[in-house]
Amino acid sequence: MFALEREHFAVDHVPLGQQALDCLAAQAFDLVVLDVGLPDLSGFEVLKQLRQTSQVPVLFLTARQDEVDRILGLELGGDDYVTKPFSPREVVARIRAILKRLSPRADDSNTSLWQLDEAGARILFRGTSLTLTRSEFRILSALLKHPGQVFTRAQLLDICDSDEDSFERSVDTHIKTLRAKLRPLDGESLIATRRGIGYYLES
Repeated sequence: MFALEREHFAVDHVPLGQQALDCLAAQAFDLVVLDVGLPDLSGFEVLKQLRQTSQVPVLFLTARQDEVDRILGLELGGDDYVTKPFSPREVVARIRAILKRLSPRADDSNTSLWQLDEAGARILFRGTSLTLTRSEFRILSALLKHPGQVFTRAQLLDICDSDEDSFERSVDTHIKTLRAKLRPLDGESLIATRRGIGYYLES
């Protein structure tokens, strides 16, 4: 922790796995350094639960040197694995390598923020999987595919193609809910309103 702060990383530290999951659900982080041997949940269990909602990069720290444990950590979705004893400089170097590998290109900032998985019917923003209804997924998918294009309420209503969405004002409700789900990830303002016309995604 002190080594990371010396390198000017902003660090939040919690001693329990459940506390880590609560923190990650409440706010966005660039990377997680996860100890396998936690007092309440194993690091593997924490990662397993985390991957249900987030793709934030994870670096494992562990005293276990068995190949099976390293493989398990990576197969569960870990990005790297450091065994004890290790030097703080090595941990910092590995963190920088992960962040550099995953950092967006300057000319691709919009697409790097979003990941649209149509086959899995899910959308990720800043590495976090959004919990969306069918209509929310369809609306956000359309906005993502055509950033900057203004969609009218009628167009978005047709895109929803749902018996539950029979009035144009229901689109306003979906947009409001989408913004609320993006708010904890600082993405609320990306869904913009063109007054009197409709909605679009900031490119």
